[in-house]
Amino acid sequence: MSCTTCASTIADSLEDVDGVEEASVNFATERADVEHDTDVSVDDLIEAVEDAGYGVREELLDDEREMEDEEELQKLRRLGIHAWIVTSPIVLLMVFMWTPLDPLTGFQIDVLMLIFATPVVFYYGLRTHSAAYRGLKNGVFNMHALISVGTLVAWVTGVMVFVAPMENYAGVGAMIMASHNVGTYLEHRAKGRASSAIEGLMSMQAETARVLRDGEELEVPIDDVDVGDLMVVRPGEKIPVDGLVVDGRSNVDESMVTGESDPVTKEEGDDVIGSTVNNAGRLKVEATKVGDDTFLSEVVELVEEAQGTKVPIQALTDRITNYFVPTVFAIAGLSFLLWWLTPGAMETVASVGAPYLPWVDLALDPLTLGVFAAVAVLVISCPCALGLATPTALMAGTGKAAENGILFRDGEAIQTMKDLDVVVLDKTGTITEGDHSVTDVVVEADRQSVTDGGIATDDPGDDADVASGAELDEDELIRLAASAERGSEHPIGHAMIEYAENSGIELSDPDTFESVPGKGVTATVDGRSVAVGNPRFFEDELEVSLPTRIDDRLRDLEREGKTTVIVGLEDEPVGLVSTADTIKEGSVDAIAQFHERDIETWMITGDNERTARAIADQADIDPERVMASVLPQDKIDKVAQLQDKGYTVGMVGDGINDAPALKQANVGIAIGTGTDIAIQSSDVSLVRGQLDALVDAFTLSERIFSKIKQNLFWAFIYNAVAIPVAFFGLLHPVIAVAAMITSSVSVITNSARLGRLEL
Repeated sequence: MSCTTCASTIADSLEDVDGVEEASVNFATERADVEHDTDVSVDDLIEAVEDAGYGVREELLDDEREMEDEEELQKLRRLGIHAWIVTSPIVLLMVFMWTPLDPLTGFQIDVLMLIFATPVVFYYGLRTHSAAYRGLKNGVFNMHALISVGTLVAWVTGVMVFVAPMENYAGVGAMIMASHNVGTYLEHRAKGRASSAIEGLMSMQAETARVLRDGEELEVPIDDVDVGDLMVVRPGEKIPVDGLVVDGRSNVDESMVTGESDPVTKEEGDDVIGSTVNNAGRLKVEATKVGDDTFLSEVVELVEEAQGTKVPIQALTDRITNYFVPTVFAIAGLSFLLWWLTPGAMETVASVGAPYLPWVDLALDPLTLGVFAAVAVLVISCPCALGLATPTALMAGTGKAAENGILFRDGEAIQTMKDLDVVVLDKTGTITEGDHSVTDVVVEADRQSVTDGGIATDDPGDDADVASGAELDEDELIRLAASAERGSEHPIGHAMIEYAENSGIELSDPDTFESVPGKGVTATVDGRSVAVGNPRFFEDELEVSLPTRIDDRLRDLEREGKTTVIVGLEDEPVGLVSTADTIKEGSVDAIAQFHERDIETWMITGDNERTARAIADQADIDPERVMASVLPQDKIDKVAQLQDKGYTVGMVGDGINDAPALKQANVGIAIGTGTDIAIQSSDVSLVRGQLDALVDAFTLSERIFSKIKQNLFWAFIYNAVAIPVAFFGLLHPVIAVAAMITSSVSVITNSARLGRLEL
């Protein structure tokens, strides 16, 4: 395939097979995905591809595929060189024809021209003619048809010259085919460079692993590592596969997946990513993911998916190119007829430029002039550059993004992202670290006065209401709350458990546990009913009003930006636990850069208004753009409301509860350290987990789309100018094919410049 037109042609041919429901062809990876009935065989699909004028090769391992690609590239190189070696005598004949010392007669030159042109047009052009024939046989006008018909018509003049008064363009046909072969080689080489990002990612993979088996370190191929194997990673070595550190401490360079140059400290209990580099220290790692399940393999798969998708602007170019080739045949035919039947009118126009163009000879007979113009129109009109404009920019841009920890999952997101008006940022885990720590434990004053070692009620003399023999102080309050949160996945619950364990407080397992998402939990701990949640939880679910002193203290803590929950015993509020979350490094600078780009930033959180506004103030987000106390199921509505106001909205989140909102947004962006569900629901994943990566994603989106527009502009301009010139016989066919090759290569080279972009 030389461009997306080829991919569309193959997909159409596959979908014409009875039983095929849908087919898509990835131009970048040269793979086809086909949904079909069980009655459809692989042979049926191969036949459809070959009927469209293309070939099929079996699935190969990466190194085998790289080797085959290199062999194919060298084959094309030899084809181009050998074609020009055979064509070179034709060039000498043309030089003799234009000199007064021409030692050969016209008949001799015509014979020699035909002799040298024949092998070039038919032997070295066999691939082109075969592809054109298979396509035309099935009613498909591919780009090979233009070159094939153009060179054959030119060659036919070399035969007709012996029986009719016309010029011999057989040599021109040979030069066109030789140049086309060279151009095909250059396109393949340039395309290989533009798509080198995937190969670069795969080359980062470790080839061997040092595995502990029967107490001995054995170096085994990476494919022999199984989940659960213990691997030893020495300083300077790559971590073979994804795993969990079970022993040792070291700094690990994760820049190849995150783009972050600073190494990350890894110790027992930390996850590590396969193919990252262990800088110092010896690590013992338990393999958790191997083969296609590793992070690097998933990144490669995502990049391939993104490179195979289409941006909306490509739909327009696809529609144009689908009708382009048949239209060019019509234009070429019209040019031939007008030159043949109404030469006077055509010469009137051509005479304007003829004095400045030595290859234009209006004294020739009309039939010759018609053939000359028609061949030039066919050759100059190859829409290769048009078809290459978008996919090559996508290939280079998404590859560059992956190198910097930005994974575009969808080409449409690249185009939409640059048009975002609003970015909605989830607070916890996106703006902040999402790593809560307990800062305050408050027990209601009256509750600290106990009777018989138990918890006092509003009626201290009522022994029946004493729930326990333990005194309700701060330690007991956090013990009960943390024990209740043992069944919860909420970061505040984790913070309580960690705080209690670090304080040497022994926790109990709850007998019962119930969670109300976005509000709180209830549990039975040591026979007592414990509730932990926000004010809405107590008011809506427990139907309990907060005592004034608790409510006042709650407000004070929230104004300090602390997330505070109420702890209740037997459905009565008895204390508070506050946690604080720190703003991520780089969040403030990133938000400032969004504002410089005229992008509104909104913060959405389940926290109350006071806490949310305190964090928004630190992050320099307008307090009027804070959406607080939002339940997880309501986040999608908040995003939809902004869209209803006419905004194009990007949603950034990291949690399971963000997934619906990520889907609702025009562009869903997952912080890479988030949950798998959030990542799967997103259009873009930021592996680095910092908001500055989102700034880079905006920059890449703008640059990729800008590059696509540049490519399309030059491709359209090239055809818009060249076709009329060729139509009136002012463009030499050899110059036309050179211009066509230059156009395609320049588009690919322009796209490849994205790889040198500094972020």
